[in-house]
Amino acid sequence: MPPSNHLITTVLLLLLLPPPPTTAKFREAPAFINGKTCPISKYPKYPSDPSTIHIAMTLDYSSPYLRGSIAGILSILQHSTCPENIFFHFITIQGRVNKINTTILSTFPYLRYTLYAFRPVSVTPLISSSIRRALDEPLNYARIHLANLLTPSVNRVIYLDSDIIVVDDIVKLWRIELNGRVLGAPEYCHANFTHYFTRTFWYHPNFSKTFENTRPCYFNTGVMVIDLQKWRNDGYTQKLEHWMRVQKRYRIYELGSLPPFLLVFAGNVKQVEHRWNQHGLGGDNLEGQCRDLHPGPVSLLHWSGKGKPWLRLDSKKPCPLDSLWAPYDLYQHESLFSDS
Repeated sequence: MPPSNHLITTVLLLLLLPPPPTTAKFREAPAFINGKTCPISKYPKYPSDPSTIHIAMTLDYSSPYLRGSIAGILSILQHSTCPENIFFHFITIQGRVNKINTTILSTFPYLRYTLYAFRPVSVTPLISSSIRRALDEPLNYARIHLANLLTPSVNRVIYLDSDIIVVDDIVKLWRIELNGRVLGAPEYCHANFTHYFTRTFWYHPNFSKTFENTRPCYFNTGVMVIDLQKWRNDGYTQKLEHWMRVQKRYRIYELGSLPPFLLVFAGNVKQVEHRWNQHGLGGDNLEGQCRDLHPGPVSLLHWSGKGKPWLRLDSKKPCPLDSLWAPYDLYQHESLFSDS
């Protein structure tokens, strides 16, 4: 083949190749400093420092949720009276630690945090397919392993999903009394609890007894205050994994990592004010329709469901409430990825 033909062939191949993936870049956030009345946090030098607020979040470099996580972090800092007393515990997939660390350092140079590597193999054998592929990602199940992942000296943590915005001082959520419970979260007792499990579950003679002598209520696992010491002492990771094994054999639910939490904790959750999880703003898990806020005050907005504000804003088809998320978006490019 003549050299000119080689050149033409090479050019054509380059034109046909898909463009390289865009690296997620975010604007640098401003520095947030403590108010005059704030105590000085001495964590991690003093692990039990009472002035430190511990927050755990997952950061997924390869998905659209990283953009949501960055916005969530900014909102927490912006509305905190003592932002320098917040210590973040970020969990990411093993192999992505360096990229995530670079992103956090460039976006939040003054942030106090630890980055933990999560091994997908620790959960993938137990994951069953659900109604939406995004719910099947291993990192979605990292919340089950928080007590094992986080530094043992951390005895209490707020866990937050990646599609939230906080519009109140997070210390108010941190200070709630769990009254001996392992977990605190807003509960929704009006929800039809039977919808979260299959007929196989309800007609099985043993499974159906799970909620006997309790008043189980739905709660969303995207906002939880957790006593990690009690969790470790009573082996709650193993209890959750038990139900994941049952699911693999009997198919007792359809909705990702939520049902195991309902099976283990429902009826024994410390009630938190609904204002701390105005959930469902992403619609359902199939179509992601626009939704209104629930009645009452708001401290945390949660776009749980299929519809995410960054995707709807990029597509020029936002829902009215997505405008509340937009001011916290630090992403610099036109669009990120698409959800599935």
